[in-house]
Amino acid sequence: MAGSMHAVLDDLVAETEVVQNLVAGLDDAGISAPTPAQGWSIRDQLTHLAYFDETATQAAVDPEVFRRDSTALMAAGMDFPDRVAAEYSALPAHEVRAWLARARAEFVAVFRELEPKTRLPWYGPDMSALSSVTARLMETWAHGQDIADALGRDREPTDRLRHIAHLGVRTTGFSFVLNGKPAPTAPIRVELDAPSGARWEWGPADAADRVTGPALDFCLAVTQRRHADDTALAITGPVAAEWISLAQTFAGAPGTGRVPGFATRQGATR
Repeated sequence: MAGSMHAVLDDLVAETEVVQNLVAGLDDAGISAPTPAQGWSIRDQLTHLAYFDETATQAAVDPEVFRRDSTALMAAGMDFPDRVAAEYSALPAHEVRAWLARARAEFVAVFRELEPKTRLPWYGPDMSALSSVTARLMETWAHGQDIADALGRDREPTDRLRHIAHLGVRTTGFSFVLNGKPAPTAPIRVELDAPSGARWEWGPADAADRVTGPALDFCLAVTQRRHADDTALAITGPVAAEWISLAQTFAGAPGTGRVPGFATRQGATR
């Protein structure tokens, strides 16, 4: 399902362009606008992407230095994304855009030369190079959603969402463990309607626990950009319900997600 390294990188480049177009005309005041992520501005969303692009590249080219630096960063607390955001909170808009463009271009260039199964360290379990690219695409899309919500803009959903949906399914056990719960043993069936009209499926067809609905809504839920109550997802069974309540595709501390009714209050649409 995941596709070739080059295909996923091409999708990452396309998703990057969406974010860059959203913020292309923002001045220093505009880039300082708050986003739905508590305490984070549009600037913080962009510097987060740039910073972790650079560390992902470092994990590929110098894994020992990455391990040393990431261990030190996490030792000071699992709020490290907030600390990174605070460090660059005064960076001018044009420098933020240039940093993201430079960091993303270097990441793409380095990863185009890697074998997909190459194991790389990260802020948590090691992952393959292909999974690292998928994670950067997920982060770009999710933080792009925060930016779009802050600007009152809609983005056209594409079948690039499949990468994010697949990551959402793969991180089921991780989401439970991150919240101090044992990974479920009961299978979960996921059936999603893609923007193109295709049907994406995971898990055994006869599973009692099920999540079905639009792929966009599933991706919004597992990246914690919408509460499940604000989506058109149909959730059946106690295991599926608990999973969606704490699903998290990103590393770090457990996320707080969004409260029910967020989309209505923001004037945002699915």
